[in-house]
Amino acid sequence: MKILIDTSSLLALVRYYLPFEKEESFKNFFKKHIDAGTIIIIDKVFEESKFLSKGIIIEDMDFLKDKKRHFKTVDLLPTQKFFKILDNQLCYNTQKKKLSTIEYEQSRNNYLDSADAKLVLYCIKDSNSLGIDNPILVTEETSTENDNKLFKKLPAICSLLKIDQCSLPTLLKDHFKVTLSQYLK
Repeated sequence: MKILIDTSSLLALVRYYLPFEKEESFKNFFKKHIDAGTIIIIDKVFEESKFLSKGIIIEDMDFLKDKKRHFKTVDLLPTQKFFKILDNQLCYNTQKKKLSTIEYEQSRNNYLDSADAKLVLYCIKDSNSLGIDNPILVTEETSTENDNKLFKKLPAICSLLKIDQCSLPTLLKDHFKVTLSQYLK
C-alpha cells in the first residue's frame, strides 16, 4: 500500500495530533512509514509545507527536511488524455470563461506544477487497471465549492478519476488500525 499525504493533512497532523503525543511516538510512527515507503511525501508538498502556517509542519516534523524522503515529481508529466480531462471535467467552466486563452493556459500550467496536480498525477501513474493496491491520497479538503478557483478540489478530482482517497482519521483508523491511546496522552 502506498499512501500520499497532502499538505492539509500534514498540517492537521501537526496541529491536532502531535501536541498530544507521548514522547514523539506518533511522529516516529509517521517517520517509520515514510522511511519504509508506505507513506510518500512528494517534493511539492514539502515545498508548500515550508510556507504554510509559518513552517510549522517542517518545524515539528524536522525529519522531512531530508530530501531523501521526498519523491521527486519532475518526471510526473500529464498525458494528452489528462489535459483533456483537466480542461473539460476538472475545471469550473464558469471560471474558465472569465479568462482569455492565454490566461487560462497560464493558470493551467501553474496548476499542473502544484502539489495537488502532482499528487493526482502520481496516483494515476501508480494505479493499475485491476484496482489492486492502488495508491491512497490523504486529504483534509472537502469537495464543497472552490472559492472561485479555476480547478476542483482534491476529493472531487479523486471521485471523478476514481482515485482512492480518505481523511487522516480514516487512514489511521481503517488502514493502519491505529488506536490513538497508544500514541497520545
